Amino acid sequence: MNIFKHLLVVALTIFIASCSEKQARQPISHSSGTFMKESIDRNKKLNEQEKLAIAKIIQKDTAFLYNRSEKGFWYAYENKSTENVFPVKGDVVNFDYEITDLYGNTIYSAEELKTQTYHVDKQNIMSGLRNGIKLMHKGDKVKFIFPSQSAYGYHGDDKKIGTNQPIICLVTLNEIKSETPE
Repeated sequence: MNIFKHLLVVALTIFIASCSEKQARQPISHSSGTFMKESIDRNKKLNEQEKLAIAKIIQKDTAFLYNRSEKGFWYAYENKSTENVFPVKGDVVNFDYEITDLYGNTIYSAEELKTQTYHVDKQNIMSGLRNGIKLMHKGDKVKFIFPSQSAYGYHGDDKKIGTNQPIICLVTLNEIKSETPE
């Protein structure tokens, strides 16, 4: 009988303990948001450094009048045609281009890159070039200065263009073919 009382007391103790209000466990670790804040600060500094470097390049290049696009890159016409048609989504354009760093050192020559055919806004190309082509007419030759976020960004191109590298593209738009309904 003594064992029965003892088991009853243990069972009641367990029952009462399990019914008591449980307190939520505290997380093992918590995020303070410092990584994101540091990343944002780092990107702001990088953007500011790139803006200053690009401003110096533009200031020295007195042969051309540069425009700033709404997308955050700069461009100047080396040859402006009299055409008045801009490429629009779905058009097929044919263009030649070369890529240099900000100091004029060739990264990719026009011969290396070869003539390109691009379906406007339907193919994946560098964002700066995608937006820049839409500012051109057939026959235009434009010098684009792309900050890294409009070029190849943090990743680079896995070949010759490094991380966070601003670039200059000299683009000649050879042809615009309008999309034809099928």
